[in-house]
Amino acid sequence: MPFTRESEYALLGLAILADRDPAAVVSLGDVAAEGDLPKPFLAKVFMKLARHGLLTAHRGRGRGYSLARPPGEVLVRDVLEAVEGPRLDNRCLFWDGHCHDTNPCPLHFRLKDLNADFRRALESLTLADYLAESEHEQVRP
Repeated sequence: MPFTRESEYALLGLAILADRDPAAVVSLGDVAAEGDLPKPFLAKVFMKLARHGLLTAHRGRGRGYSLARPPGEVLVRDVLEAVEGPRLDNRCLFWDGHCHDTNPCPLHFRLKDLNADFRRALESLTLADYLAESEHEQVRP
């Protein structure tokens, strides 16, 4: 099941914040520069994450963002749902948007059980796990 670039940027941006002092307020520009991410697009992603309680937006002189809770308490599922919308586990692996129980694609019912496994995996993965795997695999967060 494909996810948008927004989800990739959300996880990367959150990982950059998670790698900092928890009390630090980091400017959007600093996050964008560190992750080599487009600042205007990242701003839209961060607004969604703040609306869903994953980030705290700080206004005024020290404006920027900080994580709203520790990385070990931020579920990857919450991040993806904030960006992609609810019902991640009801998406078709092949055709996004028009495949469901009442209008199935040819493989819908054979692959439907994978969605439950996918949901369980997303509910057990945290931002801390993402960060640890990023460091282990030496990929950028």
